[in-house]
Amino acid sequence: MTATQSTGQHPKPVHPGTRPTNPVLRFWRSAVGKKWVMAVTGIMLLGFVLAHMVGNLKIYLGARHLDEYAEWLRTFGEPALPRTVFLWIMRVGLIGAFVLHIVSAAQLTRMNHRARPTKYQSPRDYVAADFASRTMRWTGVIVGLYLIFHLMDLTWGNANPDFVRGDTYANVIHSFQRVPVAIVYMLANLALAFHIFHGAWSMFQSLGINNPKWNRARRTFAIGFATIIAIGNISFPLMVVTGVVK
Repeated sequence: MTATQSTGQHPKPVHPGTRPTNPVLRFWRSAVGKKWVMAVTGIMLLGFVLAHMVGNLKIYLGARHLDEYAEWLRTFGEPALPRTVFLWIMRVGLIGAFVLHIVSAAQLTRMNHRARPTKYQSPRDYVAADFASRTMRWTGVIVGLYLIFHLMDLTWGNANPDFVRGDTYANVIHSFQRVPVAIVYMLANLALAFHIFHGAWSMFQSLGINNPKWNRARRTFAIGFATIIAIGNISFPLMVVTGVVK
């Protein structure tokens, strides 16, 4: 007779735990899933940053070209879609990608801390963990704050005393003629470039493209993309505040 039989007790059922049965939710809760979400949303955001910079290059063609481009964005999709509807669809999609990117990054960081509760006991190899990767969290915070200010300055207008809705070229000129604002834009876009460099490098690894023979190409792409964005975006406030563009 077993101990269970002699006491009249029955073994307690084993519960399967709280692991979700939905495959999408299970994927999202995994570290691999969060890395994929970060990579895919990162690609979306990189595409937007590049397109936004290319469009803003029209500032060098003059007021008419930049204002016509801004108006084209507002009317894109007409008459199938009402005015600005496509623009708002794009904005909502970008906001969703931005939120998912931040949430997955924060949750992945917490998962890594739980997996390694004690910090490194010896100095880290900072050749492998370069400056961009070590400052990823802080450049992300800077970019987030910069985005809010950018919207307040050139979209909503409450941070720009000379803002006139629809007058895109003049709004940009009035904003960047303020030296402190120009400096903020240049420093923020430098932080964005560092963030883009590490993000563009690591997103391939998150997607499973991690063969050593591709590392040189990955690094070249990351450096090239970040450099193009930095030069393009920093040139706008620099050219205006120095009087080259008026």
